[in-house]
Amino acid sequence: MTDEELVARLRAGDRDAMAAVFDQYADRVYNACFRRTASWSMAEDAMAATFLEVWRIRDRATAYDGDLLPWLCAVATNVCRNTVRSARRQSLLRAKLTVVEGIAAHDPSDEVAGRVDDEQRMGQVLEAMDGLSRADREVLMLVAWDGLTYAQAAAALGVAVGTVRSRMSRSRSRLAGLLGQEEA
Repeated sequence: MTDEELVARLRAGDRDAMAAVFDQYADRVYNACFRRTASWSMAEDAMAATFLEVWRIRDRATAYDGDLLPWLCAVATNVCRNTVRSARRQSLLRAKLTVVEGIAAHDPSDEVAGRVDDEQRMGQVLEAMDGLSRADREVLMLVAWDGLTYAQAAAALGVAVGTVRSRMSRSRSRLAGLLGQEEA
């Protein structure tokens, strides 16, 4: 049977003609799909999808110069584009889900332990700060914790910048001693 006869029978909805098209062109369509996807397994899926699409649009079947293969390759090309696009989207989604699953599967015990350690350490610092004068404690909090400059701290406390510098130096030294550390 010629390709033109296959096209005529295919357009008429002849299932045997579809089987004949598959038998005659499956390997060539499969190879065409591989060349478009670079994956044998993706090519297998694309080939199957191509023949499903061929059956679905059989009323548009065309034999170019008496050959059905160009039309089959055109259908395969479109199917492969969609297959590759879908695979890329799935890969991106899988990557996002992996990140989400990684977060969801994250063991919070390390974070909780870190928070407990932070709280204990901060409690020790506050306890040690009780050994500082109120003025030294205020300067340390404003400059070291709140990030104010010496000039800003001086303005906030109504003292000279030199006073802030000396209090800051004294409070760092004293706090380091109270915490049992060398001054950094």
